[in-house]
Amino acid sequence: MKFIENQVYHVFNQGNNRQKVFLEHEHYLFFLRKVRRYILPLADVLCYCLMPNHFHILLVPNELAALPSNAVKPRIKRQVTNTAIQPEQDRQEKLSQAIGTLLSSYTKAVNKQRGWSGSIFRGKTKVKDGWIEGPITLEGPNQHLFFRAENGYARQCFHYIHQNPVKAGLVLDAVDWPYSSASDYANLRQGALPNKELAKSLGLWQP
Repeated sequence: MKFIENQVYHVFNQGNNRQKVFLEHEHYLFFLRKVRRYILPLADVLCYCLMPNHFHILLVPNELAALPSNAVKPRIKRQVTNTAIQPEQDRQEKLSQAIGTLLSSYTKAVNKQRGWSGSIFRGKTKVKDGWIEGPITLEGPNQHLFFRAENGYARQCFHYIHQNPVKAGLVLDAVDWPYSSASDYANLRQGALPNKELAKSLGLWQP
């Protein structure tokens, strides 16, 4: 995974076998606290939507996102026994590690609360045309799924994310779904998670 500073990425995943990953109000809030803790130091969040069995986050990495973390890439980890001496190019980028930590720490907490075991989320992040390692990549067969702020797909994705609860029949208006940033952009709530000024500068939203 190679994150590029100031580009736009769509990160999303769903429950194993499409099972619910958020089973109560506190689960949604707990996940959002995890996003603030692990993602915001490395990226600006443009918008988000948490659905009962999946989530979407549109984000823009900062200058720290692509720096090597202490975690070895899964592909490399399977091939070596001593991960403490791996070179930087074999280590996960900080944002990739943060996304993994977000999902694993949420899973661990919910499993403990519910008396469950195993993974709640799919092992790979879902993208339109299949399953790939992590979010949309810049190289390889899925490179066409990468998009920049200046093209129309970023704007379509921004609105698509907010319309998820409406399309699912959960609410009649996107602003009525409490677990997305739609009400923040409608100025009905002053949430600290989405960077509205950045979204405005990218042409994704007009006040």
